[in-house]
Order: sequence, then C-alpha cells, then structure tokens
Amino acid sequence: MDTLSSSFLQNYSLSPFLPFQFKTPIRADASSSPPARTQLHTTKQSKTSQITGTKKHSNLLANLFKSLDGFICNFVDPPLGPAIDPKLVLTGNYAPVDELPPTVCEVEEGSLPPCLDGAYIRNGPNPQFIPRGPYHFFDGDGMLHCIRISKGKPTFCSRYVKTYKYNMEREFGSPVVINYFSAFTSLPASVARCAVYFSRVVSGQYDIRRGTGNANTSLAHFGGKLFALCESDLPYAIKITSDGDIITLGRDEPFSLPLMSMTAHPKVDKETGDVFAFRQSVFRPYLTYFRINADGIKQREVPILSMPEASLTHDFVITKNYAIFPNTQMEINPKGILKGKQLALVDGAKVPRLGIIPRNAEDDSGMMWIEVPGLNLLHATNAWEDDDGDTVVVVGPNLLQVEHFLDRMDLVHSSMERIEINLKAKTVERRPVSPRCLEFAVINPACVGKKTKYLYAADGWPFASSGLVKIDLSLSTANSDDCVVASRLYGPNCYGSEPFFVAREPNNPAAEEDDGYLVTYVHNENTKESKFLVMDAKSPNLEIVASVKLPQRVPYGFHGLFVREDELQKLQ
Repeated sequence: MDTLSSSFLQNYSLSPFLPFQFKTPIRADASSSPPARTQLHTTKQSKTSQITGTKKHSNLLANLFKSLDGFICNFVDPPLGPAIDPKLVLTGNYAPVDELPPTVCEVEEGSLPPCLDGAYIRNGPNPQFIPRGPYHFFDGDGMLHCIRISKGKPTFCSRYVKTYKYNMEREFGSPVVINYFSAFTSLPASVARCAVYFSRVVSGQYDIRRGTGNANTSLAHFGGKLFALCESDLPYAIKITSDGDIITLGRDEPFSLPLMSMTAHPKVDKETGDVFAFRQSVFRPYLTYFRINADGIKQREVPILSMPEASLTHDFVITKNYAIFPNTQMEINPKGILKGKQLALVDGAKVPRLGIIPRNAEDDSGMMWIEVPGLNLLHATNAWEDDDGDTVVVVGPNLLQVEHFLDRMDLVHSSMERIEINLKAKTVERRPVSPRCLEFAVINPACVGKKTKYLYAADGWPFASSGLVKIDLSLSTANSDDCVVASRLYGPNCYGSEPFFVAREPNNPAAEEDDGYLVTYVHNENTKESKFLVMDAKSPNLEIVASVKLPQRVPYGFHGLFVREDELQKLQ
C-alpha cells in the first residue's frame, strides 16, 4: 500500500479510520480527493503580536529551498508508510476543506435550546498545502469550524488559525516548518531536512522566535480571551464576530518567552477562575508547571526537575489541592533522529508513572512519583480527592497496545479507567469502567477538579467514532464491569468525534450535573454531508433534540469548546 499510485487512489477511498488502517475500499467520489486550495480569507491582526512577515524574501532563495525540499521528498525519503503517506492520509473526510465565510444553516430537525445561544468551535488539522512528502494526521494547520447560534438561528464558518507558520508558508507558497510527527523518515532525510530548515532560519526567511506551531489541537477560554492551542507553541487569541466569523488576533506571548510553548489542555477552575497549565521541552527541565490567575496573568513557573526524560505529556488533571501528570511510555527523543527514527517514540521497557504535586507549589520539592505499570494516559478526563484528601481519584482512557500509537492507532484500544491513589501508602488501585474502546471523554466543565458522577466519551475510534456513551462513575465503586448508562449511535456510515457538554442552566448551582446537552459534529460517509447534533444528556438514549445541516463538510478533528453569548460579548 505504500506505493499506491494516484490513479489507484482515484478509484478507491478508505474507511473513516483512514490514517491508521487500510482495508476497506468504497466507491469513488470526487470529495475523496484532496480539494484544490483557493484564495483564503485575510483577517485582522493584533497590534502587540503582528503575525504577517514584514520582510520581502528573495524569490530565488525561496525557490532554492523549495527545490531542495522536493529533492528530499523525491530522492532521499524511503517509501512512505501508510500512516505518513499523504496520498493515503488525506482521503475521504480526512481531506482538507477550504475556508468558508459565515453561512446561514438550516435546522432540519427539532429546535436549538436557548442555552445554546453562543458559539460551538471545534479545532482540527487541515493542511493549507497538499504535502509533497511525509505527512501525519497530527501535522496539519489548525482550522476552526464554528457554529454561532443566535435566538435559535445557526450560522456556520470555517477559518484557518492565522499563525505565524501559516502566514509565512502562505507567503512562500509551500510548507516551511518541519512536520514533527512525520519528517524524520530516515537518517539521510532527517539530516537533509534539518539542514534546509536551519538554512531558512539562518538566512532570515523564518524567525522561529515568532512561533512554529499550527494551533490545531484545542481551544480554551479564560482571562477574558478565547484561544486556539497546540502544545508546540504559545496560544493564539481569536475572536468570534457578531455575524459568526472567526478572526485571529495574534500569538499571545505573556504566557512565556518567545521560544517557549504551552499545553493544549489547560485546566480552568470555575470557582476561582485560576488556570493551571504546563509546557514540555526536549531539554531539561523537560516539564514546567505554572498557574495563570483569574486576570490572565501568568504566575511563577515551577520546573519539574525530577522528570528524567522528555515524555510526551499531552494532558494532565487537577484536584482541589493537587496537579497530576502522566509520565507515559510515549517519549520525545531527539537522539532518535540520529538513528533514523521519528522524534516521538514508544519505550516499551519504561514503567509509566503518575506525578502528583501540590496545586499551588512554589517548587517541585513536593512532587511525588508513583509507578503505575501499563498506564499510558494521552488524555486525562478528570480527578478529585476522596477520604479527606488521603486518596486521589483519576479517570481517563488508558492506551493499550501503545506501541501502535503513531502508525496503527486502529490497533490501539482505549480502556476508560478509574485509578485510585492512596497518598499515604503510595499504592494504586485500578479498574476499567467499560469494556468498550472509549476516548475523547468530557465532563460538565463546572466539575473540573471535583468529584464527578458522569462522563461522556466517543465510542470507538476517537477521530471518527460511531457514537457516544454516558458513563456513571458512581457504579465503578460497586465492581461493575460496565458503567455505561446511555448511548447513541449516529447511524450507518456516520461518524463523529469528541462531544462537548453544555449546561441547560449554567448559572444555577442547584442544577443536576447531567442537566444539559451534548453537542458535536457528525459526518455521513454515504452522502458526504456533515451535521451539528444536539443531544439530551439526561435521556436514556441521548435523544437528538436538534440537527443542523452544515453548508460544508467538517473533516475529522480534535477538541472543541462552547462559549455562551454573554461570554462572547466580553471577549478582549
């Protein structure tokens, strides 16, 4: 399959699990081929963080580097594996779409509840250029797909996050920044790509101090701002206009130094307004923890000096008194590049650990590391304290068969687990809460760091799941082998991704935890159409209360967020 020709791919598209399995041919369709790139929308930029390049670059030099890139792709790269071959990865609903200005939508079923007045935005990879060389699903430019609802009337819009990387590559007319998850295919190719990239930086074509990330992972709302995030860069501030358009305001640099980054999964304490975050690095300290106060001002950093290597720490959780970090078998190892390996690797001999540090720590002297064999948490759903603070409970999907994480994720089973840590005895008890493959799990956002009864998860492959389930975690203490209490299948050949919970009465402290709605985008592989679904979180079958037909398909992607109308009005 590595050497499939373009003519073959015109006749066969692949299943929704496309980037990681290659088994099921289905009928040809024009939408299966990556679309041509068209003129993109120009947005306003921040006064304090201008993104667009101010220097006109030599066309001769730009063309030279572009030619060298082409030479590496055509003559230095080995045959590409199916997980990084763009002719295979960017097919079907993984293929990129063009930007779409605000477009009025049709509510084709039910009606949109009043609490959904606001905007649901979902992030995901959407490369602006069809790659000539290796490309992994995780490498694409960030595109935000937003449905803004006003008095029950929806408007849909898709826009790129106008990162520094995006704008500079658009100016050059081709990719410039190395794809972290796919570029290092062999030692000769890795050395050649690094040399070209270094030459671009030295020649002044690209200023790495202004960012290398693609802002394609998630969104966060805190400190009066709305951000698009990825863990290889600082947050990018965005704004949703009154007509539903998306504007990139600029790279928000107060959270760190120019060459630093921030997690794509900060945790917001709804009661205090404090935000807890971290960044990782390939250099020591490999992990740095910090807090952002309710006014959006970053506080003192806490380097975690006891972290012995650069682990791929993608997510973490907080409780009332602690922050908990997974130290998994997934590592970031620059030395592997010198051996012709990828930057991200899996160390099968390593014993995973959980690191527990006081939430308001001034240094890492109070960091406690506890070994948890076989626990690989890419995402962590929530955590809280029990037994008067003597026990910490963590809930999240554990990646089994983690060795296939980057190349065959269809072989990875995500087991949703409840992990109880006795802080005095330093012992761990674990139990799965369902035999299903569950990932991309969410809770009521008001319950972050608190004891949670319900979670909602994508059922099956997370980027293209066949449905979602509701888990009652109170059943997990009664030795129940399946705590699923409600589920919803999207229908034949229909696939969605991460849901998001929206409370029906967000300002009512007496409201029940599950009194609200689940929202997500769902794509129909048969009709090639996408919908916005609203489901009743309290109903036993997660009943659909509204369905909105979207004017353009939404490619499978990552994480989303809902922002209420009154919050949109206050965005800085």
